[in-house]
Amino acid sequence: MIRKVDVSHKTIFFITAFLLLLWVVYLILDIILLLFVAFIFVSALDPLVNRLVGWRIPRSLAAAAILIGVAALIIGLLTISFTPILNQTTNLSQALGQTVNSLVRANLVDQNTIQNELSNFSKQAISITLVIFQNIIAFATLIVITFYLLLDKARLEGVVISFFVGHQDIVKNLFDRIQEKLGAWLRGQLLLSLIIGVVVYVGLTLLGIKYALPLAILAGLFEIVPVIGPIIASVPAVLLGLSVSPLLAALVAGFYLVVQQVENQVIVPQVMKRAVGLNPILVILSVSIGGRLLGIPGALLAVPIAVVIQVIAEGLLEGSTSSPA
Repeated sequence: MIRKVDVSHKTIFFITAFLLLLWVVYLILDIILLLFVAFIFVSALDPLVNRLVGWRIPRSLAAAAILIGVAALIIGLLTISFTPILNQTTNLSQALGQTVNSLVRANLVDQNTIQNELSNFSKQAISITLVIFQNIIAFATLIVITFYLLLDKARLEGVVISFFVGHQDIVKNLFDRIQEKLGAWLRGQLLLSLIIGVVVYVGLTLLGIKYALPLAILAGLFEIVPVIGPIIASVPAVLLGLSVSPLLAALVAGFYLVVQQVENQVIVPQVMKRAVGLNPILVILSVSIGGRLLGIPGALLAVPIAVVIQVIAEGLLEGSTSSPA
C-alpha cells in the first residue's frame, strides 16, 4: 500500500529559507571570518582599553592608542625582519644568476627553458603582489572594524542579548566566557610565537646563520599561520644557508622541519590546553578539520571556533541540568 506524504507550505518555506541562508553565508564567508577575527581582537584588547578608561582617558582615545600601538609593533617587527633578509637574498639572487649564465654559456642548460621559467615566475610574482595588496587592505579593514567594536562593545552586546527574552543572564554569561577564552587564545598564540622565535634564534645562531634575530622574528610572526607559515619563514634561512654551502642549507632545512614537528605535536597542543582548556587531541583535530574545510583561514581560526562551540555546549548542558524536570 502506497502511503501519501503531505508536506505543508510552512515546511517548504522553512527549507527554502534555510538553504538560502546557507547560500548567503557561503557568499559572505570571508566577511564573517573577518568579523570573527575582529571579535577576537576585541576580546583580547578590551581589558586594556578598560584599564586606560579607568585612568580617565576617553574610550575612543584609549582604543585608538592601543590599536595604533599594535599596528606599529607588527609593522616594526616586519621591517626589522625583512630588510636585512631582502638585502642578503638580493645578493644570493645575483650569485645564482651568474651561475645560471655560466651554465647557459657552457650549453649545460637550455636557454629556452630558463626563459619559460622566468616567464612563469613573472606571472606568479604579479599574483603574489595582488595577494599582498589584498592582505594589506584586509588588515586595515580589520583595524577599523576592531576600533568601532571596541567603542560600542557594551551597546552592541546589549542589543544582541536583548533578542534572547527570558535568557538574558545566561547569554550574558556565555558572552563573557567566550570573550575570556578568545582573549586567552590570542595571548596563547603570542606565547607560541615567542617560544618559536627564541628556539629559531638559538638554533640559527648555533648553525652560524647570518641575521638570526630577524629570521627568528620572522618565524615568530609566521607562527600564527598554521602549516604553511613555518615553511614560508624557513625559506630565507635556507637560502642564506645555501649562499654558504649546500650542506648548511640542508642542516637549516632539517632544523626547521624538527621545530615544526615538535611545534605541531607538542608545543601547540600543550600551550592551547593551558590557555583555553581544550584537550590536545581536540586542538590537533580542530586544526586539521579547519584546514581541510577552509584552507589556511580555517586552520588559523579552528581553535577559537572550537572554543566558542565548547563554551556554548557547556552553557547549554548547564542550562539543561539546572532546569526543573
